[in-house]
Amino acid sequence: MPKQVLTAAEAARALGISLDTLRRWDRAGKIRVERDSANRRVVPVAEIERLSGSEGSEQLSARNRFRGVVRSVTVEGLLAQVEIDVTEPARVVAIITRGSAEQLRLKPGVSAAGVVKATSVMVER
Repeated sequence: MPKQVLTAAEAARALGISLDTLRRWDRAGKIRVERDSANRRVVPVAEIERLSGSEGSEQLSARNRFRGVVRSVTVEGLLAQVEIDVTEPARVVAIITRGSAEQLRLKPGVSAAGVVKATSVMVER
């Protein structure tokens, strides 16, 4: 049976935010959390789906999101360069950690989005 709730750390990873941001969202009422028997935050999977769905993704703080398909992933040392062909007439290239590329299971042909905020490009799936 699939998990019905995620720990706060798992939920933050799934949403691509920091644990501190998840706590702030909880205090501000932007995310619905529950408490376990030890009074730790747990987040229902449905809440993660709500926030990461196509309508929910606009609720994240990133201003620009480019959906597309991964063209290449080049790993060198601790970094991975991810090249995404976006549906608009543009291409987004991000430099992320190797661990992040592995965690997101990025490879050519998978769907991903380049999230642009300030001078950084983050990658989400």
